[in-house]
Amino acid sequence: MMTVPSGSAADPWPIRPLLAALVDDTSLLQPRAVAPGVDAVVSRYLAARDGHYGGLVGRLVCPASQLPAVVTELARSAPNRPAELALVVDTGLGAVPKALSTVFSRSSLLTPSTVECAAPPDVDGVWLERVSEFVPDEVTPVVEPRRPVEGDADGTEAWLAAVRKVAGHGCTPKIRMGGPRPSDVPETGDVHRFLQAGLESGTGGISAQGLDRIVREEPSGSFTRGRHGLLNLIVAVARMTGVSASPEPVEDALDTTDGEALARELDELPEAAVEQVRTVLPRCGVDPDPVPIADLVALGLLD
Repeated sequence: MMTVPSGSAADPWPIRPLLAALVDDTSLLQPRAVAPGVDAVVSRYLAARDGHYGGLVGRLVCPASQLPAVVTELARSAPNRPAELALVVDTGLGAVPKALSTVFSRSSLLTPSTVECAAPPDVDGVWLERVSEFVPDEVTPVVEPRRPVEGDADGTEAWLAAVRKVAGHGCTPKIRMGGPRPSDVPETGDVHRFLQAGLESGTGGISAQGLDRIVREEPSGSFTRGRHGLLNLIVAVARMTGVSASPEPVEDALDTTDGEALARELDELPEAAVEQVRTVLPRCGVDPDPVPIADLVALGLLD
């Protein structure tokens, strides 16, 4: 990956609209035992954003508990423009006003994009209204309903009902599609059902986090469900919204490991279809690197 000092920008290379500002840096959400330091994350994020492939880079995802350290590091780095921020609530909803006040007061360093939080097991309209009260109109509220353990049919129905409530209330529902533990990876069927619930109930989009592959990887070792891929999710959204010409089922898009076929299908999307897909899927959190350049170049999606 090419990098440049945070204070200067390389000549950016054109990025197709399908991938523009798609990839968020979620490094700060990794377990503290393995996560890089805030200084390293901020430095890498700014270098990637200001590099040749900076058009791929979306937001810096930051837990509220680490916001002061991120602000300090950004001030030291003196970025040439503010970093777009996804604020993850890990210290309770009551901490959101203070955190947002900090962000808005440092407008030369940060621009708030979303406020993201986990939903309680009994999420209802009252709790969702409270979230909306804490989040200003220009910032998008993102809510992650708790996914049940495998085999819990009643829990799955409750989870999908929560996804519909979140979407119906005007918030963006989020799904965690990967992580350091095998249990962090949902079944393909659950991803499909999440997409159905989120899209049928809301007028906005959906959010996905924890993707660590560009194309789905077959099961190996303790990851008996494999690992989900970014392109698989994009193609699945295209099929589900009816803008892809492919007659194949949505679940096949989520299951395939054929990256070239996925890339070809995306290549064939007309401009209006690309806009619709990105409205549904505006950003994705990808671990561990903020810009997966090599894989995208190999598939012909980047020059």
